[in-house]
Amino acid sequence: MKTQKAKMPNTPKRMLTLAVMMTLPVFAHAQQSPETPVKEAPKKAVDVKKAVPDTGAVQKVEVQGAKGYDERRQDTATKIVVTQEEIVRFGDTTVGDVLKRLPGVTIGGVQGRGGEIRMRGLGAGYTQILLNGEPSPPGFSLDSISPDLIERIEVIRAATAELSTQAVAGAINIVLKRAIQTAQREIKAGGQSDGGKYGANVNFQISDKAGAMSYSVSGNLNHGKFERPSYSTTQYFDTTGKQTGNQRTDSNNWGTFDGLGMSPRVNWNLPNGDIITSQSFINANRFRGYNSEVTAAPSGPQPQYLSDLQRVTSEFAMLRSNLNWIHRMADSAKLDVKFGVNLNKRESDVDLAGFGNNGASILNRSTSSSGTAKGWTTSGKYSAPFIEDHSVVFGWDAEYSKRNETRTQADVVTADPVTGTKLTPINLNEDFDATVSRLALFAQDEWNVTKQWSVYAGLRWEGLETKSSGNTYADVKNRSSVFSPILQTLYKLPDSKNDQLRFGLTRTYKAPDTNSLIPRRFLSTDNKQTNPDSTGNPNLKPELAWGLDLAYEHYMPQGGVLSASVYMRKITDVVITQLNQIDGRWVSMPANAGNATTKGIELDAKMPLRALMDNAPSIDLRANASFNFSDLSSVPGPNNRLASQTPVSANIGVDYKIDGTPLTVGGNYGYQGAGEVRIAADRTAYSTPKRVVDVYALWKFDPKTSLRASVSNWLHQDNLSQSTYYNAAGSIVQTNYTPTTVTFRAMFEHKF
Repeated sequence: MKTQKAKMPNTPKRMLTLAVMMTLPVFAHAQQSPETPVKEAPKKAVDVKKAVPDTGAVQKVEVQGAKGYDERRQDTATKIVVTQEEIVRFGDTTVGDVLKRLPGVTIGGVQGRGGEIRMRGLGAGYTQILLNGEPSPPGFSLDSISPDLIERIEVIRAATAELSTQAVAGAINIVLKRAIQTAQREIKAGGQSDGGKYGANVNFQISDKAGAMSYSVSGNLNHGKFERPSYSTTQYFDTTGKQTGNQRTDSNNWGTFDGLGMSPRVNWNLPNGDIITSQSFINANRFRGYNSEVTAAPSGPQPQYLSDLQRVTSEFAMLRSNLNWIHRMADSAKLDVKFGVNLNKRESDVDLAGFGNNGASILNRSTSSSGTAKGWTTSGKYSAPFIEDHSVVFGWDAEYSKRNETRTQADVVTADPVTGTKLTPINLNEDFDATVSRLALFAQDEWNVTKQWSVYAGLRWEGLETKSSGNTYADVKNRSSVFSPILQTLYKLPDSKNDQLRFGLTRTYKAPDTNSLIPRRFLSTDNKQTNPDSTGNPNLKPELAWGLDLAYEHYMPQGGVLSASVYMRKITDVVITQLNQIDGRWVSMPANAGNATTKGIELDAKMPLRALMDNAPSIDLRANASFNFSDLSSVPGPNNRLASQTPVSANIGVDYKIDGTPLTVGGNYGYQGAGEVRIAADRTAYSTPKRVVDVYALWKFDPKTSLRASVSNWLHQDNLSQSTYYNAAGSIVQTNYTPTTVTFRAMFEHKF
């Protein structure tokens, strides 16, 4: 008898229709723990003496997590989990390229070149970036981590008490590989071409077990070259709109980069059932590059020099090591303690040669800077089934870091042979120290009220103190603390096993970073309103936010998911950048000014085609769209969006496993909206929308050997950004044009 597949309920059909209808206009217009283990459900309080007969023999108890646990579906706290298979699907070499396809995540800057990671369109530090559950260290870039070192990525939309609540927009947790299998050997070797410049990378993983000990070592090596031409124009207008000045600068940036990353991990299973784990991450990068600029100014203000050549060399190294002890106690209680140390070191040298009329050398500037950051972290939590159907956890999280930086600059100037003007030399010898101390205490409880309803409640207190001293400014001390109550709930609809609702109420904040607090001035090479000096403000206060999250999710028997969510944040003491003229130079400085509201809608769909059609080919479909809105009270409208918020972003992708062949192909189209943003009463910014197409093909020769090829940024759309300054005398408009390139990659993968 022929079995008919059950029809999809009307509710998910309506959601899918809504998702498609809201996503398509975008394209038309465009033309738990830091290393979340398998979750243990809240347990009933058990009297071990009564439950286990006293036979005089030692009882062996094994605690095993549920297999196939789906964190996104079953956790009361909302999150999206990206698996290792999804991370490596497109053969990406940077984490940013992986994240840009996720719901509600966008990347700032020029497409294909990395940039600030944003959730819900918000930049400027509103998104918390975590590495194994801990805030990433200063100066660290996620793009320095090879995706092959990552076990999974957690996109946390609503804060939890266990992790830092410095996550107004949300948090992204990068969890390095920790799964250890017996005698696993894997190597990947590949190459790439980025706009005709070639690179290579090698990734490997070795893991094994020896008695009570198991170990794993993952690593990567990469080398690449690049060349990135661009040009900019600056136009000056009077109050009537008449152009009074014009200049154009043609730039070219080229160079090489090398990187090394390793992530060793060792586990010890002690006879008493305790587990000790050591995990480290080592990363080193070296950069060698040049930048040339040629400026023509037919009218209006003249640049400091007509052309220049800049040479940059920089090196960065980071070591992060953690020791984790898990001790199981009576009545299923557990103590989980971590201690870690980290060390970062950066050195850079910049040589700048400036030329005037007739190619005469008028400036030779040598700048050297170095920075060291070191510190320690400790965290722990105690969990026990005090009450039936509750999972109660108490814990702490502390960090201390010390940072030291030095910078020297020596100028040699010569008069221009035609104009006779001579630049004023700027010689510097700066150094400063900064210490950051952080302490957090938290308590949380996950309560299974009924089989359909669970509630998560948490309270976190987090205090932060920053101290700094330097030879060019007075000592700085800034202290702040925040209480963060958190409530999240998950309700599974009783008439359906696959539909559920989520609600979250959170208190989060954004603390000013160290650089924003230190009143040390960084000088711009061509000082003007659109290119000012910058300095910090030691009086900054943290931005505080109340947030609401509401979501509806439908899970399909074939593994698909449809979801729709809305969010809102009310933020006080928003930090904006103020522009002032000091001693004849334009200087930008952050300051608390006003309040803001941000809200939005997020749609996400992921399913096999066979969930919609009988006898369909093996095709997996993905689509997501995010619509974000905000306004800032201290900036006049229109378009006074918070932190230059991305108004809309969307992705649509497909993966096709061709039946009867070892070939899988797929692609993704991504769109990121833009437009004009009012930054302040006297400044606006504009950028064009971004459109990116990535495709890949995977050929499996056998279960252990495969070849992966991919093309990134196929459309290679030019990037345009513009900033405008207004005052009583007129306006200045600076426009930057940056071409982008297509990247071709091929990767050979083999398991021994």
